Amino acid sequence: MLMNKEFYIEKANLLKALSNPVRLCIINRLCQEGEKNVTDFVNCMEVSQSAISQHLAILRNYGIISGEKIGNKIYYSCVNQEVRNLITMLLKE
Repeated sequence: MLMNKEFYIEKANLLKALSNPVRLCIINRLCQEGEKNVTDFVNCMEVSQSAISQHLAILRNYGIISGEKIGNKIYYSCVNQEVRNLITMLLKE
């Protein structure tokens, strides 16, 4: 079955969102360990908290993750099953 142009654009954008090592590390941790907040990711590729926040915003804008505010922190989780499947396949040891 031939897919339409928008389908391929959507999938390419999804892959583009995952094409950064820091974002890949973030998504992998969310898929493996569940909900996390921004400070839990600082050790991911050893980047600053502000850089992590920028990467989380990109993942959120692509609909890959969502955040839930609990107290004064936002906890993120992977909400895209397609990405979960891809990460599981791509990063299995």
